[in-house]
Amino acid sequence: MIQFRTTALLVLLTISFSGNAQDFKFGKVSEEEIKETFNPSDSSAAATVLYRSKEIRFNYSSGTGFNVVTEVFERIKIYDKAGFDYATVSQSLYRNNNDIETVSGLKAYTYSWKNGKIEKSKMEKSAVFTTELNKYRNEEKFTLPNVKEGCVIEYQYRITSPFYYSIDEIALQYDIPIKQQEISISVPEYFVFKPNMKGYLAVNPKYSTKSDKINFTNKSRTTSGGGWGATSTEYSNQSIDYKVNTTDYNMTNVPALNEEPYVNDMDNYRSSVNYELQYVKFPQQLQENYTTTWEDVIKKIYKSDGFGGQLKSTKYFKDDLEILRGKTSTETELMGAIFSHVQGRMNWNNIYGYYVDKGVKTAYKERTGNIADINLILTAMLQGAGLNANPVLVSTRNHGVPMSPTREGFNYVITSVEMDGNLLLLDATNKYARPNLLPTRALNWYGKKIQKDGSSVSVNLFPYNLSEESVQLSVRLKENGSIEGKQRHTNKDYNAYLFRNKYANSVEDDYLEKLENKNHGMEISDYSIKNKDGKGKPILESYSFSLDNQADVVGDKIYFSPLFHLTMYENPFKLEEREYPIDFTFPWREKYIVNITIPEGYEVTSLPENENLTMVDKIGGFQYQILDNGTTLQLRVDVKINQAVIPANYYNGLKELFKNIVEKQTEKVVLSKITSNGTTESSGKGR
Repeated sequence: MIQFRTTALLVLLTISFSGNAQDFKFGKVSEEEIKETFNPSDSSAAATVLYRSKEIRFNYSSGTGFNVVTEVFERIKIYDKAGFDYATVSQSLYRNNNDIETVSGLKAYTYSWKNGKIEKSKMEKSAVFTTELNKYRNEEKFTLPNVKEGCVIEYQYRITSPFYYSIDEIALQYDIPIKQQEISISVPEYFVFKPNMKGYLAVNPKYSTKSDKINFTNKSRTTSGGGWGATSTEYSNQSIDYKVNTTDYNMTNVPALNEEPYVNDMDNYRSSVNYELQYVKFPQQLQENYTTTWEDVIKKIYKSDGFGGQLKSTKYFKDDLEILRGKTSTETELMGAIFSHVQGRMNWNNIYGYYVDKGVKTAYKERTGNIADINLILTAMLQGAGLNANPVLVSTRNHGVPMSPTREGFNYVITSVEMDGNLLLLDATNKYARPNLLPTRALNWYGKKIQKDGSSVSVNLFPYNLSEESVQLSVRLKENGSIEGKQRHTNKDYNAYLFRNKYANSVEDDYLEKLENKNHGMEISDYSIKNKDGKGKPILESYSFSLDNQADVVGDKIYFSPLFHLTMYENPFKLEEREYPIDFTFPWREKYIVNITIPEGYEVTSLPENENLTMVDKIGGFQYQILDNGTTLQLRVDVKINQAVIPANYYNGLKELFKNIVEKQTEKVVLSKITSNGTTESSGKGR
């Protein structure tokens, strides 16, 4: 925390904030707001923000320095039960050692219409809870009282933060519509922040500057005579001029952020603004730079004790490394052994960060640590073994993509190793990851590999290999529309990784119950699984099953989709337009081979036509091939998505591909009963 002394700046002030004129006042809810039954601009909305204001200003206190004060006021209309969640509010509060953000001035009310008038319910202190989330974060949460359909809630509070160098990201868009919002950020001229906008809303901030005067008093003491003589105190009044730079975001009828599938995190596409400190320049002091170029950002991170300094320590793992050396004969084997050792020994404490939490030596001894503790241990051991290893800064999928030089843009670190001209990426914080198969949370566009001289190069984090899921199905269709058969299910690469993370510690009976429910009440028997814990190997499941109601029996005809319970019935892409990329996390392939024995006494009278589709630029494809062998049918289906992330300009083509997949998979095979003269009930066999 920077503090100002009279010798440097004389004294600095509390900066007053002049807010925008507001039509909304806390506690003044109108009858019209209470009686509103839906949002005219979005009738599907379960709730609407009627008014929202956020005022951010800097205050100065002698002896403690600058604080950032944020005043929050929100009024929300709740239309139906689906909007009740908005009556519970949580505020994340950062802390670091003895410095902590605090909430004060909290007031909250619920307003309802009762007996021809507005009824007001006050939230009690008992509805407020503070929880310690981790070493760096607290959460203050409160729930408003007497929430019911049609009510209006409002709350206001103040956040005081000692972290003058940080302004939390300001959301300009919610998951529900906002009728009116007024957001104002006032910053003294001594702090220069860079606003980073994201999202797809048209935002037109207004900028203004005002001059102000700071009055302060200087105090000096003089002593008459020498030694411990009488002292006198003199006061002198002085003043300095300063500027306050204000940015206002005044917006009306802000639409809700529309959910779509295959997004790394919707918050990454929510319209918002993040203010990052570039430099601080106080009168009579040198300018202190925070972020300017990628080179400056990377070097500051690398030189810090919590990052680069951790790579210098090697004694704590020396004995273990010698044992690993003795068990391996090649560099590749040694790399794999070191990775497995760190992965097996260390346990992640669920805290992100590229700076260490405990420090590598303590973390190694205690066998637990944050992301940086574990992966910097991994980097240091690989370097200690003489391998060309370097840390790679990463922003996780839920943290956005750092498009411009920024320290706040990263929240994670992994390890890289160059071997035989190839770059391998490693992360030992997940028990089921392996070299070049990172935890999915880290698959976010690109990272910054930091060289030993502090320079950096960009590293592509996208996986390129197709992660395959294949199903072999042998089915006997019965006259009543039920089926029985055997299924063999194989998951490879990321599909296997996801399966292990989700089910490796599950009880088999619980897992099978979920699998049966997922498949519409299927009855499963003779279940077996191979390589459940075999990191890097395909997971092989096989079982026998029976399932009712898989075909429609109408008179002498049977209609069914030949993929049965594996059929895709709905296109996941529903928006007319999409402005953000389609993120599948990793490229994938789904293959189905289905062999169907039709009921005795029936023959095929209609089959879906074969299909072979390829998207432009070979981004994706779909093949559908069905063959009639008389008493059996054989179906082959192959779906490929060849890129992890697909740009938005391909959205219409991707939407059309999935539309065709759904249409083809839901097409029916038609069986007709064979009559005594050897023909079907219709006039002969046809397609």
